[in-house]
Amino acid sequence: MALIFHRMVSVEDALNLVRENLGRIGPLGVEEVGLIEAPGRVLAEEIYAKVDSPPFDRSTVDGYAVDAKDVYGASESEPACLTVSGKAEVGSIPTAEAGGRRCVETATGAPLARGANAVVMVEYTKRVGDKVYVYKPVAPGENVSQTGSDITAGDVVIRKGKVISPSDIAVLAALGYKSVKVYRKPRVAVLSTGNELVEPGQPLSHGKVYDVNGYAITAMLREAGADAEFFGIVPDDYQALKQRIEHGLREYDVVVTSGSTSAGFGDAIYKVFAEHGAVVVHGLKLRPGKPTVMAVSRGKLLVGLPGFPLSAMMVFLNVAKPLISKMCGIEESDRFTLIKARMAYRMDVGKGVRELMPVQLVETEDCLVAYPIVLGSGSASAITMADGFVEIPEDKQYVEEDEVVDVKLLSPLFRPHPLNVIGSHCPGIEVLLQASGLTASKVVTVGSLGGWRALKRGEADICGTHLLDEETGKYNVHMPKKMGLEGLVEIYRGYVRRIGLLVKKNNPKNIRSMADLTRKDVVFVNRLRGSGARTLIDKLLREAGVTKPEDTIKGYTYEAKTHTAVASAIAQGRADVGVAIEYVADIYGLEFMPLGEEIFDFVVRKDRLKKATVRRFLEALSSEAFRSGIQSLKGYAILPETGQRVYG
Repeated sequence: MALIFHRMVSVEDALNLVRENLGRIGPLGVEEVGLIEAPGRVLAEEIYAKVDSPPFDRSTVDGYAVDAKDVYGASESEPACLTVSGKAEVGSIPTAEAGGRRCVETATGAPLARGANAVVMVEYTKRVGDKVYVYKPVAPGENVSQTGSDITAGDVVIRKGKVISPSDIAVLAALGYKSVKVYRKPRVAVLSTGNELVEPGQPLSHGKVYDVNGYAITAMLREAGADAEFFGIVPDDYQALKQRIEHGLREYDVVVTSGSTSAGFGDAIYKVFAEHGAVVVHGLKLRPGKPTVMAVSRGKLLVGLPGFPLSAMMVFLNVAKPLISKMCGIEESDRFTLIKARMAYRMDVGKGVRELMPVQLVETEDCLVAYPIVLGSGSASAITMADGFVEIPEDKQYVEEDEVVDVKLLSPLFRPHPLNVIGSHCPGIEVLLQASGLTASKVVTVGSLGGWRALKRGEADICGTHLLDEETGKYNVHMPKKMGLEGLVEIYRGYVRRIGLLVKKNNPKNIRSMADLTRKDVVFVNRLRGSGARTLIDKLLREAGVTKPEDTIKGYTYEAKTHTAVASAIAQGRADVGVAIEYVADIYGLEFMPLGEEIFDFVVRKDRLKKATVRRFLEALSSEAFRSGIQSLKGYAILPETGQRVYG
C-alpha cells in the first residue's frame, strides 16, 4: 500500500521539531586555516588587533618632512628656505631630524623623522643643492598617517561568527595574522533518487528527465558554507537507497536526498529514514514543498526534499538552509531581504497551505511590480528567473491585482533591470537584445494581450506583440484604440515568422487542414487564450466551418503556454497536431505545413522614449547584426519596413 502523509506541519513547527530532536543546533567544531583558505569560512574567534595599523607615523606623499611652524606663511612670493638634513626611505628608520629650519626628504610610506609633524608635497617645493624652497604652508599632521589611525592595538576588529571576506583578509594580514580559527564546515552527502533520472550529458529517452536537484542542491549547500559531496543518482530501490544512506550517515554530518518523498507506491525515502532513526516531519503545509521528509539519526540530520526542482529548491531555502547555516556557525536573524511590490494581477493562492510564489520584479516610475512565475513545481528555471518570492499565509484565498506584498529577495544585491520587455514569447527578442547589447534586460512572458495590459499600467517599457485584426487582416495597429492607448504608444515594425500545423514526420494521421482537427482519431494541442497564435487558430477554425471547437476537437481546451510546448506535446505523442512557428518544428524534428505568416512588432510607451535603453533597443531593429541574426532562425524574415514606426 501507499503511505499516507503523517500530520502535516508548518515550516516553523518543522524547524522546531528538528531542533528538539537534535538538541542544540550549532557549529560542529573548530579548525585553524591559513589566510589563503579563509575566505568564505566563518570565524570561530574574536579578532583583536595585536599591533597598531599603521604601526608608526608615516608619510602619505612624496615630499619633505618638516616642523610645520618652520613653513608658516610660506607663499609663491616669499618661500620658506629649509636645509635638507637627510633622507627617510620606506622600510628603514630615518636617522636625520627635522625642525630648527631643517627638513628630511621623505618617500611615500616612509616613517616620519624625529622633530617632524607634517610633510610638504614635493609639488610645492624647489630643491637647490641641500636647500629646499617651500611655496605652501602645511598644518601639523598634514600628509601624515598617524600610528593607530586605521586600527588601534587591543581593539576587536572582526567579530566571531562573521563570514570572512577578501577585505577581512586584508585586515588580518595588516595585523600580522597568518592563520585564523574557523568553524568546521558541516559535511553533507547529497543524492538524487528516481528511476526517471538521467545524468546530464547522457542521451535522454522518452519518459526520462535530466537530474537537476543533485547538482543544484549541492551547489546551494556549498554556497551556504557546507562541504557538500554529490553521491549521484540512486534508483527507487529500497535496498540501494538504504545502503547509500547508511554510508552517508557513517561519513557525513547531514544526508540530503531529493525525490521518492511522496506517498506513492514506489516512494521509499520515508521508510528508509524511519529504519535509520526518528522521522520528525513527513509533510509540510507548504506549496511547493508538501512532500518533505526530515529525520534524526544518532545526532545526525536527514532531509528528504521533493523531487520536482522548484519544490526542492524552495524547501531547501526555507527549511534546510537555516539549519545548515547554524551548523556553519552563521546566525541568520533575517535570512531574506524584504522589499515592497505591487501584484501585477490577481492570483488564487493559499487555501489552507502556505504558498511560496516566485516572482519577477519590474520597476515602474513609482513602484516595483511583482509578476508571478507560474511554471509549476517541476520547473528548473523558475528560481533562475525569479528575483524573489512572496510568502502567502494559509488563510488567504487569493492575492488581488495591485495588492502590496512583501517580496523576499533571493539576492540582497537585486537591482532593477535597465529595460522591461513584457509580452509574447519569441526567440527573436533574444536576438534583438544581443544586437542592442541589452542582455541584462528583464523579459517577462505573459502573452501579447498581457503585454498590452502591462503597457497600459506603466509596467512595460516595450511590448512584443503579434495580434491579428480579423476585420482588416493587419497585425497590432488596431490595439491602441482597443486598449485605450491612442496617442500614448508607438509601434515599430519587427519581423515575420511562418506559422503552421505541426505533425510528426511523414504525417502518420494524414492531417492536411484545420478541418481535420475535428476527426475522432486526432488529438489537438491548443495555445493560450490572449496569445496571437490562439487568435489565429480560432479565426482559421471559423473559416473552416468549425463553430463549437470545444465540443468537436479533442484537446482544444488544453492550452500550451509556448510554441515549444506545442512541439513537445506532438514529438512525445501526447498530441497529433498543433499550431506553432516553423522554428520550433525544426528544433523538434517535426513536419511543418504553413498556414501563413504573422508579424511580430514592438510597442513602446511614448513616455519611455526618453530612456537610453529604449532608444538602443529600437535602433537595433535596423542594425545589420539584428537582421543577420533574425534571418538565421528557421521561418523568420525581415520586412521592408522593419525598424520603422508604423503607428503613433
